[in-house]
Amino acid sequence: MFNSRNAGATQVQPTSPVPAHAIRFRTPVVETPAVFLITRWVWRLLRSVVLAPFRFPVAVSTVAGVVATVHYLGWVWLSLGVALSGAGLAGWWWRWPLSFRSLVVLRALATWRWLWVYRRHWQPVLVVAGLAESYQERQYLPQVKSVTCSEWADRVRVRLVAGTSPADVENRVVELAHGFAAPSCRVTVLGPRDVVLEFPRRDLLAEPLDALPIPDEVDLCALPMGLREDGQTWRMRLHGTHVLTVGVTGAGKGSVIWSAIRALLPAIDDGTVRVWAIDPKRMELSYGRPLFARYADSAETSVALLESAVEQMQQRAARYAGRQRTHTATADDPFVVVILDEVAFLTAYHPDRDIRRRAENAIATLTSQGRSVGFCVLAALQDPRKEVMNLRNLFPDKVALRLDEASQVDMVLGEDAHERGANAHLITPDVPGVAFVRLEGSPIPVRVRAAYVTDDDIAAMVAEYGPSPGLRSVPGEGVA
Repeated sequence: MFNSRNAGATQVQPTSPVPAHAIRFRTPVVETPAVFLITRWVWRLLRSVVLAPFRFPVAVSTVAGVVATVHYLGWVWLSLGVALSGAGLAGWWWRWPLSFRSLVVLRALATWRWLWVYRRHWQPVLVVAGLAESYQERQYLPQVKSVTCSEWADRVRVRLVAGTSPADVENRVVELAHGFAAPSCRVTVLGPRDVVLEFPRRDLLAEPLDALPIPDEVDLCALPMGLREDGQTWRMRLHGTHVLTVGVTGAGKGSVIWSAIRALLPAIDDGTVRVWAIDPKRMELSYGRPLFARYADSAETSVALLESAVEQMQQRAARYAGRQRTHTATADDPFVVVILDEVAFLTAYHPDRDIRRRAENAIATLTSQGRSVGFCVLAALQDPRKEVMNLRNLFPDKVALRLDEASQVDMVLGEDAHERGANAHLITPDVPGVAFVRLEGSPIPVRVRAAYVTDDDIAAMVAEYGPSPGLRSVPGEGVA
């Protein structure tokens, strides 16, 4: 019987069961509540508004100036001039960003620092530091002549009060640094009554430095070692000088030594530089033995190495006599760097008096006669006292890492180094490699940080550069 309710209805055929492996489960979609989306967009908008003056200072200042001119003064032509000036500054910033930053941003920063920091705190800081003089109820205060800013520091030019010497300011650098919330303070003397106080705004040496790239060409007078406190590369001279590095255990003497070796690698590879290493502790330089032309780790072999260096130096000097006065590094006359990891082991701590005497005589001869004929001594030391190392003055260039006492700063860097702001005794243990460097002929110590060369870096250096082809052809040299 025909059923009208079933007319036109589709007959559903039974289907076969779906295999279990064909069934796919979909992760249910969870929709983020609208309140969270709105909150996120509001946060992004507020953050963009707050950061806009810092990201686009010229545009924001121009818009604010135009709106203020029209709203408060109603001067349309003046607002048009403000807009054109802002457009010109924006074009300057887009086309020549470096000159714009140096002439506009840094000058604006100098004005702000003068008003907010130095003008507000100048009198109380100098009074507490003892640099302000009083006479008959009148106070005589050094005057700030100008404030300029670089990328990293403020330079405050000061006119001293009559009767106050630059040495008085140099003796108060710690108080001045704390008073103006700076990591340090350096004094540059321009005249009898004019000085420049340099206050870093932030410490660029607070973070550790990875090993620097190996240079393509070696400049023996400017080896890249790390970073200076002004953000520039710290470059150390080895040719024509000797370097003494002093610091307590863990201060980073190994970073200085290995950074120098790393910078010398291309010259070691072509044979124009040879490194002779003395490693009494057998822990620091032993990692790179294949890089060295000669290596010694006992007292007897170390003294023999030093005396051999003296002999070769004197032979070269005899050849140069009357013919040439300066040395040029070549494969035939290579530049020889003698590295002593702990010089006091040979000059003070070894029980054999003959060993100490021979080592001291050899080091004295090398440091007093080797500069002009291409021999350099790079020595590391822990204790700078005279009874431990009485040859300090034979090293023209000195590096003072973290030291125990303030008196040791002057022992290493010179009598007035501490007064000039070289506070190596205040370096904290958590910044190994930070040091003060004083070069020959320069009275101002410079704060630096040596790059950290890891064991993996040393292994890679040995794998690529050692043993060097230039060393394989050297007769009579090798591991002592």
